[in-house]
Amino acid sequence: MADLRIDIFSDPVCPWCLVGIHRLNNAIASLPDDANVAIYHHPYLLDANAPKEGENSEEMLRRKYGTDPAQMWDRLEEEAKKSGLDLDMRKQKMRYPSQAAQVLVAAAESKGTQHAVSMAMSKACYVDALNISDPEVLVEIGMANGFTRDEVLALVTREDLQKEVEKAAAGASQQGIQGVPFFILDNKYGLSGAQPDEVFQEALETVIKEAAE
Repeated sequence: MADLRIDIFSDPVCPWCLVGIHRLNNAIASLPDDANVAIYHHPYLLDANAPKEGENSEEMLRRKYGTDPAQMWDRLEEEAKKSGLDLDMRKQKMRYPSQAAQVLVAAAESKGTQHAVSMAMSKACYVDALNISDPEVLVEIGMANGFTRDEVLALVTREDLQKEVEKAAAGASQQGIQGVPFFILDNKYGLSGAQPDEVFQEALETVIKEAAE
């Protein structure tokens, strides 16, 4: 069977990205065993200017949307549960910058662990409520996915690589990607948002069928 390429634009501090990529994973798991899927991750920044020390999530969301985020969080938890993902949106009290985390995601392509690192970042942020801008947290994720401690520290502390992430994220916005998660299937079809599992499944089946024709 032909290879299926999937490009994902996301930010590990975006909880809907975690839900959407989890749903994509569900759809991929339902494909035939001979389906060969290659996933590539690209950076996007919900807030390129997030303070380095982080900020209170509830206060940030109140400021951004002018309303109590409780209803938004409840809906997100409910949607996650539909796809077998147990989230407690009140667990992570802080929103941290994600540039350093996304440097490691980008570097993980060379290790063949990019998708695993991206998922680990999102789960660290929202399942474990960790600070994914903390180099020690990134070391744990990196060492579980093919990096040495020294490799991780050398990458995530480089300001120039963080600037590259910012530049790539800005480029994605200029190309018309205005929200994440955003998925491009086989360089042809775009899917925006945390679509239901069945939407991902139908889209993947369509692309695979077309590739086989």
